[in-house]
Order: sequence, then structure tokens, then C-alpha cells
Amino acid sequence: MVTGLDINVAELRGRPLGRVLVKMGLITREQLHEALEVQHEKGGPLGQILLDLGHIDQKGLTFALGFQAGMEYVDLDKITVPEQALKQIPSQLAFSCKVIPLDHDEASKTLTVGIGSADNFRAIDDIRTLTGLNIIPKIVDPDKLESHLHKYYDTATESIGELINEITGDEQLAALENRGESIDLETIKEAADSNPIRRLVNMVLLQAIRDRASDIHFEPFEKEFKIRYRIDGLLYEMVPPPKSIAMAIASRIKVMANLDIAERRLPQDGRIELLINNQPIDLRVSVLPTMFGESVVLRVLDRSQVSLDLEQLGFREEELRLFRRLIHRPNGICLVTGPTGSGKTTTLYAALSELNDVSVKILTTEDPVEYDIDGLIQVQIDPAIGLTFARCLRHFLRQDPDIILVGEIRDLETAEIAVQASLTGHMVFSTLHTNDAPSAIARLLDLGLEPYLITATLEGVVGQRLVRTICPRCKEPYTPTEEVLLEMQLSPEDVEGKTFYRGRGCDYCRGTGYSGRTAIFEIMLLDDELRELIMKRASTNTLREAARKKGMRTLRESGLLAIYDGITTIEEVISQTVYEEDVV
Repeated sequence: MVTGLDINVAELRGRPLGRVLVKMGLITREQLHEALEVQHEKGGPLGQILLDLGHIDQKGLTFALGFQAGMEYVDLDKITVPEQALKQIPSQLAFSCKVIPLDHDEASKTLTVGIGSADNFRAIDDIRTLTGLNIIPKIVDPDKLESHLHKYYDTATESIGELINEITGDEQLAALENRGESIDLETIKEAADSNPIRRLVNMVLLQAIRDRASDIHFEPFEKEFKIRYRIDGLLYEMVPPPKSIAMAIASRIKVMANLDIAERRLPQDGRIELLINNQPIDLRVSVLPTMFGESVVLRVLDRSQVSLDLEQLGFREEELRLFRRLIHRPNGICLVTGPTGSGKTTTLYAALSELNDVSVKILTTEDPVEYDIDGLIQVQIDPAIGLTFARCLRHFLRQDPDIILVGEIRDLETAEIAVQASLTGHMVFSTLHTNDAPSAIARLLDLGLEPYLITATLEGVVGQRLVRTICPRCKEPYTPTEEVLLEMQLSPEDVEGKTFYRGRGCDYCRGTGYSGRTAIFEIMLLDDELRELIMKRASTNTLREAARKKGMRTLRESGLLAIYDGITTIEEVISQTVYEEDVV
């Protein structure tokens, strides 16, 4: 039983923890001196020492830390949370941040919330960002927090559709209809800060994160305003809000990303940082002016959903062995190719994570920096001020690196400096936008790189695609039609004894039959024969055939193995790969 909860918090704010605990009557002065002696001898936090000695329990320490931070105690059993306060924080946000609203003052734009731990300041910052309100935290019994969240939110949940219906009937927001660019700045600020708009944006963000979306699109058109999520590579449309609130939603996101809401003529970029379920989530914000308003796209970088472990990316055992052999070369260039959104950056970062060691200096230059990894020196390019890939790379060579990552080789200057870095004893990683691994050679030649420089530095090219994986909860065997097999250039004899799977569609996968994605690869390591062909400027098809004779498995062949393993479907592999004959 914790006592001392009705004392004057002002007397304890900022005081040493030991004095707070004594004042609360949770420990004696003798117990405090005993703990201080242990701390003097062995070090460590005083609270943990008192816990180890058995003088206090975790709940007592929680309340003491709250009082030390100046938070008042609120007994959840003795209060009733007003409906207006509950509306300020969506249920998903309340449960994920472990925060319960207690009171809301519209006049001062203040929200009082209860938290079960004084260390939960990051959640308080997130709620301040999402709601735009001043937050006053108070300490509550952590054992009662979960039950009271269920008590209030299980009967007060709302869907995005219901909220949009409420917004449609809001007179203040309806007055924005057909105002166009004539809306003054104060009106926009007021609309962006209104309770319905804040709640809608919060719910859209939380829904997207819960559904593992990679991007959120807010798109204004002439007669409608759309919200779409990209999940596992495909876009899904949500219930469309009224066109009249498009500017208010864009302004709300710009406020959260610290962008200029008065500027509606130029593109803007920013970021929003959140902590959901104790996991850091970055939202990269891109605002683009269009004919009918500002198009806003948020890239969701949820580090908890991304594995930077090479063994988790989808490599087969022999592919992983080849790739590791490639990345552990002392110098040379390693390229990863594929279209936008094929996972190239993730593969390269997984490689860097494996190579990251105190004895190795790794520099990266990217647009933008997608993963923040300890031990890596990372630079974000900014062409507006002349900070290009080529300029970064040139200065990197003066920083005594061992390994360099260039986000993308886009021009001859960048390619030449990457070659120079490789020739001077560095390992260089980069990406190219080509259909497959052999096509990378033609791309480098098109940029103007001489064949002898390519053969002297390029060690290998990895082509990759992302394919959706079959939902494990509704996975079932089936027999594909001959037409489908023909698209994969397979005959009934080729697949005799093979079992094919597909997803039936269920609530877990939103009826798609797929859940998550994995990568398929083709790895082309350069040897003397391939280098000789490059010197002769051989065609891509000639290079591909030579690489296949050396054992390279094409993307289509890798996809076929994934189908046989029951990981993905024929339709998915067909959509993400092309016949070798079709690649020029």
C-alpha cells in the first residue's frame, strides 16, 4: 500500500529522490543512509538500489519520481473523465502511449492527462505534437491505468467514417467550401487547430501505422479530396473527407512538421517524429502545390517493421553466401539495382549493419537519410545549396573512410568519383535504377563511364524486387490454370508434384490474401569472362546469358523458387518480374 499521496507536491518538486521518499513516509532516514552507502560503494541509481534492498516497491518509486518531477497524483477511481477530454485523444493513441485524458480547457487550449510513469515524457511530447494542445501531466496508479482506458474507450471508440460525418456537419469547417486561395491565414490557422481536424489527422496517422502502411497520400482534386495508404506496395483508398477541409488538413500536417503554413506556392519537406508503442516512428513529409491545392505525402519509417538483418531480407542460403562474399571485399563497387520502392536501400543498410564495427569507418550520403544507425557518419544531400552526391563523395575521400555508401549514381561525375574511391582502396556501395543486374552495365556505359573503369572497379551487381507474401492465416493450396502456368513459361510436366498456395482473404490481410513482403534477388558477380565482354561492350542479353552459365539465378527464377516454397504466388512474381527476352 502506497501512502503519502496527499502531500503538497510543490514541496517535493526538484528535491533529491531520497528526501521525497522519506517525506512520503515510504522509507526511514536509516534506510536512506543505508542505500546511499551502497550507492557510494557500487554506484547506480538510488531508486534501483532501494528496490534491490526491498525498502520500496515499484509503484512507490513511480509515485516518488512523479512528485519529484512536480506532478500531482490523481486517483482514477474518484474522478469521471469528461467526454470533451476523451475526444482530444483517439483510443489508439491513448492505448499506445499509455496516457488517459483527465480534463480539457478549450479557452487555454490545455489538456490534462494521466500517466503511469514519470519517464513517459516522450509520449507527452507526441500527444502535444499530435493535438496541438498544452499538456499538463499528472501521475496515476499504473495498475489502474489500463482498466480505466478500457472503461472509457471501449464504449467511446469512433471510426474515421464517423468522424468525417461529424466534420461534414461542422458549420465552421463547412464555411471553407469554395473559398479557394481567398482564405486568410488566420482562418486557416483556426481550422487547422480545430478539434475535428486534429482528431481526423491523428486517426489517419494511427490507422496507417497500425496497418503497416509505408506511405499516406492526401490528394486534392477538382471535385474531391482523397486519402490513400500504400500497404505492401499497393494503394488503398480510405473514406474521402469533404473537399472543403483539404487546406485545413494540409496546414495541420505542416504545423506538425514545423513547415510554413503561409507558403502555398512552393514545395516543402519536413519530418514528424513519434513514439508509438515505445517504437520510434519517423514521418517524412512532402508538400507539393498542385492545380487544386497542396498534395501531401507522408513516408512512414517505422523502424520496428524494418529488419536490417541480412538473414531476414529473403536471401536464400546460397544467395546470402554470395552476397556476404561480395560485401566483405576490401575494395571495389557493389551496386544494388531495381525500381523505386524495391528495397534497395534496406538491403544496403543491412549490409552496412553487418559491416559496422569499431575498427571500420563508414560514411553515407543519401537523399534522404532513411535509417539512423549508430556508428555511421550520415550526410543528407541538399542540391539547393550545391550539396550533391558528387560533392559529398569528393569530400568523403578526405575523411579517411573504409566504406562509403552513395545513395544513388545519377550522373557521370558521381560515377567517376565512386570509381576513384574504389581505386584508392575503398569499398563503395550504391544503387542504380535498372530492370535487372546485367542492365546495370549498360546504364553505367550510358552515363559515359569507360568500360575499362567498370571492369577495374565493379565487383558485383544485385538485382532485386519485393513480392507480397501469402497471408499465413488464410493460406490454402490450389491448382493454377494452364494459362497462368504458361505466363511463367511452365508446362504441367514442369510442376508435377509441386504444391501451389494462395491467400483466400481474411480480416487480418484486409481480404487481399497477402500480408507483408519479401525480396527476391539475382546476384551477378564479375569474373574475367564477364569483364572481357564488358570491354567489348557486349549487349545486355549477352552478359545475362554468360552470367546464367556461371550460375546466376534470374529474378524470375528466384521468384519461382519462392512460389514452390509457398512464400508468394505466381501472379505476384509475374507482376514484379519480366521475361529475360523482354529486357533490353
